[in-house]
Amino acid sequence: MTVLTADSQGNALETPSGKGRGDENFPVGSFLIRKDLRPHVHAFYRFARNADDVADNPALSADDKVRRLDRMGEILDGAPGDDSPAASAMRLSIAATGTTVQHCHDVLRAFRLDATKLRYKDWDDLMEYCRYSASPVGRQLLDLHGESRDTWPASDALCSALQVLNHLQDCGDDYRNLDRVYLPLALMGEAGVTVEELAAGPASTGMRRVIDSLLDSTDRLIAAAGALPGGVKARGLRWEAATIVGLARRLSRRLRRGDPLATRVALNKGDFAASLVTGIVRGRRPRSTRP
Repeated sequence: MTVLTADSQGNALETPSGKGRGDENFPVGSFLIRKDLRPHVHAFYRFARNADDVADNPALSADDKVRRLDRMGEILDGAPGDDSPAASAMRLSIAATGTTVQHCHDVLRAFRLDATKLRYKDWDDLMEYCRYSASPVGRQLLDLHGESRDTWPASDALCSALQVLNHLQDCGDDYRNLDRVYLPLALMGEAGVTVEELAAGPASTGMRRVIDSLLDSTDRLIAAAGALPGGVKARGLRWEAATIVGLARRLSRRLRRGDPLATRVALNKGDFAASLVTGIVRGRRPRSTRP
C-alpha cells in the first residue's frame, strides 16, 4: 500500500513504495562503511528512493510527478516546509558533512526524465540518463569519504553498469506497468523486435540478441570499474566497492544464462557471501594510482 505524506497545501508529496535498502541488488551503506557516515549514506538513499517512488507511481500524471520532484529540490535548497521529510533530512545531512547538493539535484533530474521520457534511442542516450540516475550515487559516497575525484570515472562506470543490469532485470515490468523502455530502440530495430515483445513472456531470439548486446556493453563498464577499489583510500569503502564489482559480474552472468522476461533473475545469498569475501581479499590494500 502506498503511504502519502501531505504537504502544506494539503497535497500529497512523497509516495513511498515501502521498498528499503534490503530490497536492493547491492549493499547500501553496509557495515563496511564507516559508522559515522552510515546515517548520511542512508539519508541519501532515502532521498533518492523516495524521489524514485514518485517518478514510478503509476497513479500520478507526468506533470504531478515533476511538480513533486521540483518541490523536493526546493526544500533541498532551503525552502521552508516539512512536506518532504526525505529532502529535509538530506538538507541536514549536506549541512553536517559539507558535501555538495549537486548530486541530489542530478538524481532529481533523472527522475524528471523518468516522468516524461519513455524511450531511449541508443546506448549513448541511455548512458546520458545513467549520468544523472546512477553516477551521483557513487560520487556522493566518494565525496562523503573525502576521496579524490580521480575515482569518479571508474565509479561512474560501475554505477552505470548497475543501472543497466537493473533495467534488464525489470524490463518486462517497466513496460507493462509504466510503458517505460530503457532498452535502446536502435538495438531493438537491428534485432527486428518491438517493444510489445517485452510483455509477451519468454524472450524471442531477437530479444535475446538485444539483451546480450546490452550485457556486452555492460561487461565493458564492469571491466573499467575494476580500477575503482584500487583508487579508494578508505578501507571499508574499498572493500564495499570491490564487493559490488564482484556482484555486478555475477548478476551479468546470471542474466546471460537466465531470461528476465520469463522469470525474475536475481542474486542469491551465496552470491553476496562469495562477493563479500572476495571483495575484502581483493580490496585489502589500495593500489597507488600515482607514479
